[in-house]
Amino acid sequence: MRVLGIETTCDETAAAIVSVERSGEIKILSNEVLSQIAAHAAYGGVVPEIAARAHVDAIDRIVARAYESAGLAPGEIDAVAAAAGPGLVGGVMVGLTTAKAISLVTGKPFIAVNHLEAHALTARLTDNLAFPYLLLLVSGGHTQLLAVRGVGDYLKLGGTIDDAVGEAFDKIAKMLGLPYPGGPSVEREAAKGDPERFDFPRPMQGRPNPDFSLSGLKTAVRLVAERIAPLSDRDVADLCASFQAAIVDVLVDRTRAGLRGCAAAGITPSALVVAGGVAANQPIRRGLTRLATEAGLSMVAPPLHLCGDNGAMIAWAGLERLRLGLVDDMGALARPRWPLDELKPRAQTAPAGAAG
Repeated sequence: MRVLGIETTCDETAAAIVSVERSGEIKILSNEVLSQIAAHAAYGGVVPEIAARAHVDAIDRIVARAYESAGLAPGEIDAVAAAAGPGLVGGVMVGLTTAKAISLVTGKPFIAVNHLEAHALTARLTDNLAFPYLLLLVSGGHTQLLAVRGVGDYLKLGGTIDDAVGEAFDKIAKMLGLPYPGGPSVEREAAKGDPERFDFPRPMQGRPNPDFSLSGLKTAVRLVAERIAPLSDRDVADLCASFQAAIVDVLVDRTRAGLRGCAAAGITPSALVVAGGVAANQPIRRGLTRLATEAGLSMVAPPLHLCGDNGAMIAWAGLERLRLGLVDDMGALARPRWPLDELKPRAQTAPAGAAG
């Protein structure tokens, strides 16, 4: 069973083909990603109009490369999936329209994938993980704790009441004059700095509900930066290190609250999973690994090339849905907002156990 996946929700144009063999082995046959970082760097963030035009320019050749890398012809797939949201609606429309056209030409089923569900299910693609598990989803636009009980079956335990983690990294980087994207830039500077020089707040720490708030931390960094300006290279490194240390503490504490939320809901997770672009941050991974060990769980994180947006996660989510008979018609719309909770009424829970 082979599925083509197309991802165009933000600033990556991506296409991939994923298969499940008769033996049950999962294979990523191709995974092509074209980043738009250079096009947006001068603006310090993603410009939706520029992103949409870039997707239009690149989508045909990226899909062609995905087929070529997999050694397949267009008709040699079993379905085509595309991210239908949430995301920048202009970009989403490009991928969605392309996938529908391929579906019509090849006669293969079409699947509209929730971008967040694709991140949520990546642990099953990479680690054949059984349901249920606790997911910390951290990206530029999302910070959520979810109990993943099955395909389309998500219990939201907590989320951010203001900034997402990735958004906070980007804003701190811009504030300190670091290049876009902010997450990797802050992490590089932090590696050179003293995480104990500045005692930044840990918002929501100790609260029973596993929610997040990062605007106060961001403001605290800005106030200190303004007070000690002009900033030396050492100041920038120490600010980044102290900010990142606070983020790690917050994520660990809030995820610990998420584990308590799972227990209260009668859910015994098979693992602690982190996914999304911010999951590439190594100190965050180390902090969550310590928490998982403390809780007697394994910690699962995607390989770095699957943390950011990519076509393989869309193809895999499409494959998971195809196996449950969950396909879509040509009326599926591009959705700028699409909470995971809205998937439950039309989805079935996948059988417990390994993905294969």
